[in-house]
Amino acid sequence: MNKNYGFFSNQQIKDFIAKSGPLLALIILCIILSIASPVFLTTENLMNITRKASCYGLLALGMLVAILTAGIDLSVGASMALTSILMAKFSVVYGGNQYLGIIVCLGSGALLGLINGLLLTKLNLPHPFISTLGTQNIYRGLCLIITAATPISGMPPAIRWPGQAKLFNSPLPISIVIVIIAYVIFSIFLNNTVLGRNIYAVGGNPATARLSGVNVKFTLNMVYTISGFMCGFAGLLLAGRVDAVYPLAGLSWETDAIAAVIIGGASFFGGKGNVLGTFCGVMIIA
Repeated sequence: MNKNYGFFSNQQIKDFIAKSGPLLALIILCIILSIASPVFLTTENLMNITRKASCYGLLALGMLVAILTAGIDLSVGASMALTSILMAKFSVVYGGNQYLGIIVCLGSGALLGLINGLLLTKLNLPHPFISTLGTQNIYRGLCLIITAATPISGMPPAIRWPGQAKLFNSPLPISIVIVIIAYVIFSIFLNNTVLGRNIYAVGGNPATARLSGVNVKFTLNMVYTISGFMCGFAGLLLAGRVDAVYPLAGLSWETDAIAAVIIGGASFFGGKGNVLGTFCGVMIIA
């Protein structure tokens, strides 16, 4: 029986709680931590949390689009490390243009993601868990080989800026502003573009999506390319924040990205999840 409580029915209340669950959990967690520790709500602590959340947040966006298709990307941490190392090699070690170095970082991330997609769509591997687990180890091995297992420090100003700059000399890091803009763009992309709707369709039922005219293989290739691009973006922010790159950067961060997406209400079975829930999941993890 669908009871009525004032202006809202029982079902409407349940739907609201289901959709707003991650946000409510984040608010409750903040209240509890504020009571438990007097330093939680200090500006310095909140800014540290947002800086940490920025890299997780970009990886989680890439993971979200993969999970929406009932897939997964276990290589995000290693991809982030490899893209930042390639950028540092180009810009610092070889003395290349720092802006081209940023393009190398983002472009190599997209390429690494496309490789993950092609392993799934061209080699017809049964599940992206297998292909991305393999590339995770390959990419991490390349990180160790390229750097000889040693960090590279001293990033140029253009690379340091996204990770270290503050918004108009305020305490707010530019990195979290960039992440919020990225989340807004992804929300528009997933809800208002053909490719975004196709991603949900492929995750909901790939056979039905194929019969409806959706190019499933192209959609999957684009999904993992997007995930790889976000790894490059995260690598740029991390390199700028710590003013260095290192081969073990992002080790096990894929588990945090997956946790953030699932806490945010996405389903491993695909077709369910949203950007706001993922953002709340990221902040809960951070």
